[in-house]
Amino acid sequence: MRLLRVLPWMVVVAACSSPAARQTPAATHDVTVFEGARLITGDGSAPIENSAFVVENNRFAAVGKRSELQVPPGAAHVDLTGKTVMPAMVDLHSHLGFLRQSDGSMSKENFNRENLLDHLNRYAYHGFAAVISSGTDMGELPYQLREEVHPDAALFRTVGRGLAWPGSGPFDPARNDVPYSVTTEAEARAAVRDLAPHRPDFVKIWVDDRNGRQKKLTEPLYAAAADEAHKQNLRAIAHVFDLDDAKGLVRAGVVGFMHLVRDKDIDDELITLLKQHPGVFFGPNIGITSRGLDAGRPEWLDAPLLHETIPPSQIQKLEQSFANRKPEALARTREDWERAKRNIAKLRANGVTLALGSDSAGDPSRALGWHAIWEVESLAASGIPPMEVITMSTSTAAGILKLDQLGMVAKAKSADFIVLDANPLDRMSNIRRISDVYLRGRAVDRAAMRAKWKAEWTIGSSN
Repeated sequence: MRLLRVLPWMVVVAACSSPAARQTPAATHDVTVFEGARLITGDGSAPIENSAFVVENNRFAAVGKRSELQVPPGAAHVDLTGKTVMPAMVDLHSHLGFLRQSDGSMSKENFNRENLLDHLNRYAYHGFAAVISSGTDMGELPYQLREEVHPDAALFRTVGRGLAWPGSGPFDPARNDVPYSVTTEAEARAAVRDLAPHRPDFVKIWVDDRNGRQKKLTEPLYAAAADEAHKQNLRAIAHVFDLDDAKGLVRAGVVGFMHLVRDKDIDDELITLLKQHPGVFFGPNIGITSRGLDAGRPEWLDAPLLHETIPPSQIQKLEQSFANRKPEALARTREDWERAKRNIAKLRANGVTLALGSDSAGDPSRALGWHAIWEVESLAASGIPPMEVITMSTSTAAGILKLDQLGMVAKAKSADFIVLDANPLDRMSNIRRISDVYLRGRAVDRAAMRAKWKAEWTIGSSN
């Protein structure tokens, strides 16, 4: 893989780095032991209290209890007493490149290397080791980025262009015409064959009539797309809304869904189909609903983490979007939330795989990185135990993306982890309390990122 030159604003400045970052050895081949933290390894096992783990050559060399771990002579030491460590996370559902976070604009002009790297920096800032962009990527650039590793940036994976009935894919004008337009089985198969040489991480299929405003792919069309994906040794996933479409898509052979069923409660027929097709996963994407359940100004708008990365002008727009909501709109949101909780409970009760998928940057209100953190919190709010949510967001999501080096603090895995000031097992919102993020054994320079973003806000406000 190519390693590109570090951008000037990303150069580590010791004076503004966190204490843990300042203790990080300068050379990538050095050995460092991190000790004293409560360690959540990402495999669902009980945390290791007063832990220690050794990082060498960007990987975990040893993991265990502080009192039992043999530390290599000459290793540097980082004291994490009082902290909680967990694996860096993986997001299975985003749409990168179109949103310019500094001004909230959505356009094709924003889809360039600089903006995509900014998005990957934002994901790293929030504790993510990898993210996949799901069906709205244009040209060759996404495939190039997939082969690159950048300092202070999450790894990038891509679906390339998805498939949809004309106009029924992504709803915003900037991206609406990006997917392949499919109206016949021949067009569906041709689109998949056009994707195949790029080996996208999935083939994305949109099946949604957008509340009756659009036509959507019929079963023969999406079945042809899924079948062609299978012939090309590619995995098909689907954006879905209706229960009946979910059943047809499982029969067609998709391996996962980017949303829950949203029109009604999941029934026993779908559960039976899922048991007949083991391994199908769901990325619930419930944060867009959970953030607006109550009248008035949401508490999360005051979160320090949000204000570290989002311009005040965009936070003001978010505040306005939640002001003066009508009672009927609130009632629909609460009804959708209760249905989502029931559907999640039924999937969990029947052993169906759930994994983190946030749909970040689906519109300007879904800020890069922050919205993925909110999705993690929302999964816990839906009734999923915190440890299970962490596993869904780390090792499970990494496994689905076939990034086996990610998602766990374990020997030989990539040293990608988050240092938290509080325990997310006590309260999932503690996942916002990030002290440091390490990717590939190196501390992410979050202070430099904050300085860069705030400088952009100042420039934007003066124009």
